[in-house]
Amino acid sequence: MIDIKYLRENLDEIKANIEKRNSSVDLSELLDIDNRYTVLLQEVEALRAERNLVAGNSKQGKPTDEQIEKGKKIKDELAVKDTELKDLDEKRLSILRSIPNLTHKEVPEGKGDEDNKEIRKVGEPVKIANVLDHLELVKKHDLVDFERGAKVVGAKFYYLKNKLAILEQAVLRYGMDFMIKQGFEFLVTPELAKEEVLMGKGFLPRGPEKQVYYLDGENLALIGTSEITVLGYHMNEVLGAEDLPKKYVAFSHCFRTESGSYGRESYGLYRVHQFSKVEMFAFALPEQSEAIHLEFLAFEEKFWQSLGIPYRVVDCCTGDLGGSDYRRFDIEAWMWGKNEGKGGWGEVTSTSNCIDYQARGLNIRYKSKEGDRGYLHTLNGTVVATPRALIAIMENYQQEDGSIKIPEVLVPYCGFDKI
Repeated sequence: MIDIKYLRENLDEIKANIEKRNSSVDLSELLDIDNRYTVLLQEVEALRAERNLVAGNSKQGKPTDEQIEKGKKIKDELAVKDTELKDLDEKRLSILRSIPNLTHKEVPEGKGDEDNKEIRKVGEPVKIANVLDHLELVKKHDLVDFERGAKVVGAKFYYLKNKLAILEQAVLRYGMDFMIKQGFEFLVTPELAKEEVLMGKGFLPRGPEKQVYYLDGENLALIGTSEITVLGYHMNEVLGAEDLPKKYVAFSHCFRTESGSYGRESYGLYRVHQFSKVEMFAFALPEQSEAIHLEFLAFEEKFWQSLGIPYRVVDCCTGDLGGSDYRRFDIEAWMWGKNEGKGGWGEVTSTSNCIDYQARGLNIRYKSKEGDRGYLHTLNGTVVATPRALIAIMENYQQEDGSIKIPEVLVPYCGFDKI
């Protein structure tokens, strides 16, 4: 969430940033509400001070009828104004949450992912005569059942079967071990979260573009990423600056409705409603976050290099950033099933620096021994998410005879070296 004080003092910058981020926010309405809120807050504070004064005077002896009447009048007036103040604050926060984060000065400008800036490519796609996409490979080896998934749950749900189900567990466990060796603290998180945590993350969970499944009658939703639950881990806490950064790696299942994604590529397992993910997360001091962001990207690259998957790194443009992103890098793996079998790049990881945007929304602060205080910076990064990792492995490790080799680092986790 943007700092309202910063917004008041840098209105032109915020307006320009909203436009660059392809967003639309009525700042005039926000400023009107904010002004009314500020004036009313001063009135409420004055009434509270007057109430305390009347109460103090009445304690010096038996209160007079005049004091009793005045106290009652102040109490009634405060009740009305407190309600008005709460309503204005909720409206103000609602608009503030819809304003995208500030943007790093090096982020390329653009409208969508086609304008992302390629930084580098690593590896070359496999060259075989009769390349198959993952849909053909899973059918050949009986690895996925889409029909029964749709029958039991609905479209874009699925059953993983046989060796592919084992491969999924292998790549997830490898991802966990990979990051634990880097000194990250391992968490298995809840797979539900309160709406306030989703809002703090930067999700706007209701409406036509919602991405989450809600539980009827509950203030709870299934999470779309463990970034949400790890972020909430320290909500409403003050962390010691000497203990920062705190780095976690978390496992969870993830659930997304994919509302508003119609027309986006979704062949086979590429865009589904349920998947599993190993996610990095850090709580950092402001001066630490840019270096940690590059560190997260380096960890992601090292992981995908160890799998032997061709990939490229892109610096995401202004129009492709999520609302909470200050800067985001994506890793896109080569996938033969993209572009109607011609091959192309498909996102497999992202890493974002959200600076203080999320911490401000969930009141996560730091305090140094010298007395310095402020909001933490938060960062996240995908280590591995299935089934896109499975697509990349199958399509890049397929052999001429249609079999699929297992990446060398995963063989000990699988117990077999090919499908």
